[in-house]
Amino acid sequence: MASEPKWIPLEECLDALIDYRGKTPEKTESGVPLITAKVVKGGVIESPNEFIAEEAYIAWMRRGMPEVGDVLLTTEAPLGEVAQIRTAHIALAQRIILLRGRKGLLHNGYLKYFFLSEDGRRSLESRASGTTVLGIKQSELRRVEIPIISYEDQVEIVMTLGALDDKIALLRETNATLEAIAQAIFKSWFVDFDPVRAKAEGRDPEGVPPEMADLFPSEFEDSEMGAIPKGWKVDCFGGIAEILGGSTPSTKEPSYWAGGVHCWVTPKDLSGMDTPVLLETERRITDSGLEKISSGLLPPGSVLLSSRAPIGYLAIAEIPVAINQGFIAMKPKNGMTNLYLLNLVRHRMEDIKSHANGSTFMEISKSAFRPIQVVAPPAPVVQAFDAIARSHYDRLVLNQKQVASLTELRDTLLPRLMSGKLRIIDAQEGLPV
Repeated sequence: MASEPKWIPLEECLDALIDYRGKTPEKTESGVPLITAKVVKGGVIESPNEFIAEEAYIAWMRRGMPEVGDVLLTTEAPLGEVAQIRTAHIALAQRIILLRGRKGLLHNGYLKYFFLSEDGRRSLESRASGTTVLGIKQSELRRVEIPIISYEDQVEIVMTLGALDDKIALLRETNATLEAIAQAIFKSWFVDFDPVRAKAEGRDPEGVPPEMADLFPSEFEDSEMGAIPKGWKVDCFGGIAEILGGSTPSTKEPSYWAGGVHCWVTPKDLSGMDTPVLLETERRITDSGLEKISSGLLPPGSVLLSSRAPIGYLAIAEIPVAINQGFIAMKPKNGMTNLYLLNLVRHRMEDIKSHANGSTFMEISKSAFRPIQVVAPPAPVVQAFDAIARSHYDRLVLNQKQVASLTELRDTLLPRLMSGKLRIIDAQEGLPV
């Protein structure tokens, strides 16, 4: 059994608390990676895409230099996202506080897992303030109490939960590779037209099996979208897919929601996804609620595109699902497939966004989306792409289901280990190999 926790104010457990809130430094196209609140998610730091100049680094980080293992906590928009630093040469932007546990008293990894737990989130929210945006002041953060157990037990807990996180990270890396492969094939075939160009030059298309290479023409022809492979045609999204929208049954009517059995998706459900695979939704509706949505229950395999707040979240539903008004749903037709649609929409995203309008927030309507022109290959070519991409996607789905299972296991173990209700050795024995 882990030692009985003693709840101690955070400020008494730290060697360093460095507050980077305030003005964000001037950004450059390259240099020192800038860690902003939006790239700290779910216990990890996503790849930053913003930077500051190397010569500005020392001056900007004058409040204190990060160290490997330090904990980063977002203080608002959003509140409570947390991760550990893996490399010290980074700059920290506004809305982020750096925390460093006191040696021998508070392990940084244990601190991270505490803030990932329900107790940690509740502790932050109980001391937060704000009406539009929930945030926490440094003075209030210092008073948040941490369940301190023996340092040795903290290390054991971090190792136990870290083993699960390592498995999750490996699966996510594999999924990123699988997605990249499918995207590269799509771009080669349907954007750059590499197989057609190769045949036009008398070469065998690189990496394309002979039986598939025979499906591509060896010349181009003019169209309203420029030169396209001969025999292909110009169509529109409405021509290659059935386009559907959704709605929100009245939230004031309990019969639409209480005991709901049908998955009902909003853009929020897609916001934290790192793969385009929807396996679950936060809310469910009843049969009565479903009757209020004209598009009904969409079948597994439907492609979902968030059409507002924001535009651009994209996924394939692996479950029957109803959608709210923040989506455009697509069901392929005329020989198209959902994997082809997924990659086509991803490739055309900036063009799609250019057709949006709105005063409060940008939105693309179904009527604006349907007529957007696309190059439509013959069905056999699409099916050939699907035959290759499907094996990658099916593996990605299996991996994502395992990620969900491991994440649930980690989140179940976390509070029980910290409270001492579960022996560390018992938790370790129950871990998947």
